[in-house]
Amino acid sequence: MPDQRLQPRKRPRQQRALDTRRRLLDAAAHVFAEHGYAAGTTNRIAEAAGHSIGSLYQYFPNKDAILVELASEHATAGIAAIQRQLRDGALPGSLEDALRLFVRVTMDNHRDAARLHQVLFEEAPRPPELLRTLREAERAIVAAARELLAAEPTVRRTDLDVAARLVVATIESLVHRFVGWDAPELADRFETELTAMLLHYLRAPDPDSGRRA
Repeated sequence: MPDQRLQPRKRPRQQRALDTRRRLLDAAAHVFAEHGYAAGTTNRIAEAAGHSIGSLYQYFPNKDAILVELASEHATAGIAAIQRQLRDGALPGSLEDALRLFVRVTMDNHRDAARLHQVLFEEAPRPPELLRTLREAERAIVAAARELLAAEPTVRRTDLDVAARLVVATIESLVHRFVGWDAPELADRFETELTAMLLHYLRAPDPDSGRRA
């Protein structure tokens, strides 16, 4: 059963209510980024949004429910960015450029609000509903990565399922660490080095090939 404490109270349909809910979420993102999780109170969020605390509680039962909603939106935005590249046929022809694009899209999704991202994924609760959303997003990105690797003749890894998972996990983990460095001047070098590392792994001889020979 979903944890009702982390569920939005109201899913509005009318535009005015949709706008109010959006203002609350945007204000919450700003408050959490500025004050962190502990000091990001519902009173601060309501004040930043220009609404009463009672109005906030019409939509969300507590700040954890707001954080879960923001984290879900973040995860959804990440997979949507990758899917747009695939749908529009915008992936570059070379493996190196395609990997670089995956890295860049992930970096863009993280660095727009680095402090908020830290709150969302290091300080906020992660209930089953959110974990399910994150897993679904990861599965979709892994599937896209596997499709890319399968179509690339220079890839020498034979277990493409594992290779795709390693590529996605490496990009996500290292980009998350990079954002925490707060060193935007290193972004281009980081992107180049991470792309080179993944390219070397994918094109290196498969360690199992010798044992199977």
